[in-house]
Amino acid sequence: MARTESNKFEIGTKAPNFTLINTIDDKHYSLSELKGEKGTVIMFICNHCPFVIHVNEQLVKLGNEYQPKGINFIAISSNDVENYPQDAPHLMKKLAEDLQYPFPYLYDETQEVAKAYDAACTPDFYVFDGDLQSVYHGQLDDSRPGNGKTVTGTDMRNALDTLLEIKTPIENQKPSVGCGIKWK
Repeated sequence: MARTESNKFEIGTKAPNFTLINTIDDKHYSLSELKGEKGTVIMFICNHCPFVIHVNEQLVKLGNEYQPKGINFIAISSNDVENYPQDAPHLMKKLAEDLQYPFPYLYDETQEVAKAYDAACTPDFYVFDGDLQSVYHGQLDDSRPGNGKTVTGTDMRNALDTLLEIKTPIENQKPSVGCGIKWK
């Protein structure tokens, strides 16, 4: 289980636009259709990564808690499914249904969206305000598979609460850590 840190993504950067297929309903959606009124969380995840599996339950909780507050969540998988077939779209749909994802699970077949965001790992979290300006790019919390720390979503919750309270973005943002994106 190789550990890869997320790349730097400057606060204030505009979210790159995209249109991708949602594996849950097989329809294409653009970022402008999916963005939240007050904010948007974009998460690069996948099915097989132990770091993502470790936090999946918390992602569902966060989505259910913050979407009614105007912050939408968008999950994207950009992994190479030829070499990692467990991340194929039909299995993404099954996982999303099994875990009851309250957010779309999009497939980035060309990997162009991951490249536009300079995504490096799964999970890789980006938080944008209502105008799609970056306010947070960092970890969910300090928990990792096997480190004995409880998954709480503390860092993400702080970022989302700061956004909702219209405060200055958090300065110390720890990078996310996970499996490297599986590039073609």
